[in-house]
Amino acid sequence: MKGPLAGIRVLDLSRVLAGPFATQILADLGADVIKIERSGTGDDTREWGPPWLVNDEGATTEESAYFLSCNRGKRSVALELTDPRAQSIVRALVRTSDVLIENFKPGTLARMGLDYESLSETSPGLVYCSISGFGQDGPNAAKAGYDAMIQAQAGLMSITGEHGRGPVKVGVAVIDMITGLYAANAIQAALIRRQSSGRGAWIDTALFDSAVAILANQGMNYLIAGEIPERLGSAHPNIVPYQSFPTLNGDLFVAVGNDMQFRRFCEIASAAWADDPRFASNALRVANRHLLAPLISERMRTRSKEEWRRALDDAGIPCSPVQDVEEVFADPQVEARGLRFDLPHTLHTHLPQIANPLRFDGRLHHAERAPPLRGEHTHEVLLELGYNEALIDELAATGAVELAM
Repeated sequence: MKGPLAGIRVLDLSRVLAGPFATQILADLGADVIKIERSGTGDDTREWGPPWLVNDEGATTEESAYFLSCNRGKRSVALELTDPRAQSIVRALVRTSDVLIENFKPGTLARMGLDYESLSETSPGLVYCSISGFGQDGPNAAKAGYDAMIQAQAGLMSITGEHGRGPVKVGVAVIDMITGLYAANAIQAALIRRQSSGRGAWIDTALFDSAVAILANQGMNYLIAGEIPERLGSAHPNIVPYQSFPTLNGDLFVAVGNDMQFRRFCEIASAAWADDPRFASNALRVANRHLLAPLISERMRTRSKEEWRRALDDAGIPCSPVQDVEEVFADPQVEARGLRFDLPHTLHTHLPQIANPLRFDGRLHHAERAPPLRGEHTHEVLLELGYNEALIDELAATGAVELAM
């Protein structure tokens, strides 16, 4: 079944995670994504290992797990973009594309004539999405941006970690991924607008902007109250109890969302906290979390996480064991929802993948093409553009393009 973006072509000049994650979403939804990579090296993340893919013969390949996480559904064309002939190939591809996404430093592509202003002269319907660390203007526009440093500068790291200890980054590159989600959302909005206006758009998306945007309630807590949020570990700044607690055999996260749930929780814990005037409302529990949390922690240690989970589930109180990644992929819910699947790869018959969680009419959509080898589709795409074999061989011999071995 074709995806909802079937018929849309995306030219992907991005690398690392934010841009590739955005274009993988578009590929999963049916778009034809052509990934432009640097000749000789390709996407930076191809070298970000170990771990590396092990092929069907049991040999370690040069395909990193990182690259394989965000590049399915794409055709790889390897070009030397400093070569004017390679730039001409990009322009030819733009003329057959709906979307271009890039994450070069601001001004880099303008020097090649591959910026939005230059390309939109001949392709006025082009949706052009730029992803950068800090955006196209402002005092930091020229600076590179990496996820962890953005987490630090945008305040996310200051509210992540245990109380009284140093700041830590989130365990995945969450800002890259959030930026990719914003980018994919904006691209689709621009495509919808184009249906009535005929005009494309230049979308300016920045990691820093996205990171500030997702401060959400923590940012509003500061703007409303003027108090700087502190690190609370797994606890919530506005709800108590809402955190993980140790049990006899591991941690269990408990999310008590209202006073009625709190009373039921106290009944299960055989505690009179709901009748204690210090804890009678959520606002009081937040104010007195330093008193309540240790009491709950002590009580939770008296039973196993399985016992607590059964009792809390029966009472309708949200809770969950704190699982490691191995436990996650063994979780029956993951299997039931199809969140892990395999694709046939050039080097491996069953390449594992993590599903795009979007469902249309009850079914998941994901691209059927595995992440490509560097330059795997250079020859194929050039033939589609009308290049003959002799010219392709000449371009490859002079280094303007790279053909997969």
